[in-house]
Amino acid sequence: MCSGGFARCLGFTLIPLCIVCVLCNILLFFPGGKSVDSKNITDQVWYFGGILGSGVLMIFPALVFLGLKNNDCCGCCGNESCGRRFAMLSSMLFAGIGVVGAGYSVIVSAVAINRGPKCSFFINGTTLDWGYPFSNGDYLGNATLRDTVCQEPAGVVPWHLSLFSVLLVMGLIQVVLCAFQVVNGLLGALCGDCCGGGDEH
Repeated sequence: MCSGGFARCLGFTLIPLCIVCVLCNILLFFPGGKSVDSKNITDQVWYFGGILGSGVLMIFPALVFLGLKNNDCCGCCGNESCGRRFAMLSSMLFAGIGVVGAGYSVIVSAVAINRGPKCSFFINGTTLDWGYPFSNGDYLGNATLRDTVCQEPAGVVPWHLSLFSVLLVMGLIQVVLCAFQVVNGLLGALCGDCCGGGDEH
């Protein structure tokens, strides 16, 4: 497959991943599937890792990759091959933007998973208050702790863990795909659109 066609496939793959990440981030604003006061939403949700990082910042490289198949960048001094090479080279810049965006989402998600959700829990066994009852991911391997500590919203722990885990995995996949395009773009810039087969016309 030529480098332009491969980039187009990457673009088609990134689009649904962007949509999934944006939806996950939006759902996190409703912990446990319930509407709560904004001050009781987990801090990391407000960092918009899924909306900005794996969403908006990833849309730009995805659209650029989709357009690379037929993009000759208007040619270069009348040389279409030169224009295509420049387009592949410029795609590496957008792939870098994608890596930064997805990396941001991965970091936010990892921190959120380690910290746990903000919820209503008993302090000293008597006073019910909102905060972060877990620390350093201690709830991840303890089902009893996950199921008993948070009182409200109901089901907030699996909701938090599931959605941030999806964001983490999607972000890692996006990083890998953009890294592929960095290599693909470099090959396209050095060898032309079709390495070993001449430039595609």
